[in-house]
Amino acid sequence: MQHLKTPTQLAKRFFGISAAIWITIEVKALKDKPLDFVPVCRDRSDVLVLQFCKDLQQNNSTKRSTFRTKMNIGKAYSAVNISNGTDLAIGFTSSAVAVLLFGTNFVPVKKFDTGDGMFFQWILCASIWIVSLVVNLIQNCPRFWPLAMVGGFVWATGNVTVVTIIKTIGLALGLLIWASFNLLTGWASSRFGWFGIDPEEVSRPILNYVGAGLSLISAVIFLFIKTEVQSSSASLESTPLLRESSINDSEDTTEDSWVNKLSPVKKRLIGCSLAVVAGILYGSSFIPVLYIKDHGRRNETIYTGASQFDLDYVFAHFSGIFLTSTIYFLIYCAVKKNKPYVYPQAILPGFVSGVLWAIANCCWFLANHYLSAVVSFPIITAGPGLVAAMWGVLVFKEIKGRS
Repeated sequence: MQHLKTPTQLAKRFFGISAAIWITIEVKALKDKPLDFVPVCRDRSDVLVLQFCKDLQQNNSTKRSTFRTKMNIGKAYSAVNISNGTDLAIGFTSSAVAVLLFGTNFVPVKKFDTGDGMFFQWILCASIWIVSLVVNLIQNCPRFWPLAMVGGFVWATGNVTVVTIIKTIGLALGLLIWASFNLLTGWASSRFGWFGIDPEEVSRPILNYVGAGLSLISAVIFLFIKTEVQSSSASLESTPLLRESSINDSEDTTEDSWVNKLSPVKKRLIGCSLAVVAGILYGSSFIPVLYIKDHGRRNETIYTGASQFDLDYVFAHFSGIFLTSTIYFLIYCAVKKNKPYVYPQAILPGFVSGVLWAIANCCWFLANHYLSAVVSFPIITAGPGLVAAMWGVLVFKEIKGRS
């Protein structure tokens, strides 16, 4: 029986509270934005409506107002308000679906052994690419931008580090650390315009920074939490839905893992460092797509005229994921002298898990489009842990109160 008073679980609560405060601030800021600022003004129709409003206002200030002019202004502003309301509804719905599926995608593999994780991650990424192929066909095969594949490379590189993170500091602490830095990296890159993307404006920057500060404090606290990484025979993790034993120690019965030869201090240093790196990589994975979109609205760039709809980049992004995952898996096979640890029973669950992840990430693309990345990141990075915890409490009975 597990209790709710361990340092890791208390840290999870702090992270959840700080993220919830930040999300509340962002939602309130969206509602309070002035009419002339539309964060989701990515489509040309929205831009034209806003420009029409401004032109009418300028014309109205220099000439005598007429009833027709006032009516036109009212209709234009009504169109913007209706569009904004619809966009917000789509954005928050997409965020909710993404949170639900990200917190659920490991449920299919919970009861199956996935070995050291390398074969499993390749199956996962293969199913992710298949979903992107379907999305690409639905979108009528939009132009393929190779730069968007870089985002997939970045994500897949972060994903490969997860196995080592779990072996050194455990899945619970590793998840907290990389989720925190994922959130902070995604927010900061969008807010300040890192790596050549356009910065996102917020109506209440002080409150926005307060939320970021709370998340940063929680991330620092996580680095000082002491944990014991349990062996393959240990009980299930309390919050994540993927057992540590299902991805780490299966091969260690026949050969001593290099991780087991490390001292506790080195394990902690390597695990925390890799978790920070993984979080930064996860948070940076959308930057290439945002870069293409932002430069597509400018003249005299190679991306001029690029689509402003995020789903048009899913195929390229996911292709980068699958290609990178395949390269890493081939390197792994070479290191293992063509004797990789393959677990056939993990193929179908891994495929289903990848489909769920891919749909969730497509919803994240939609949320970035309709809400902007500076708003979607706090919501989607903070929510899955809560969903996974609910699965653990209500279905798998992994978390129980004191008896």
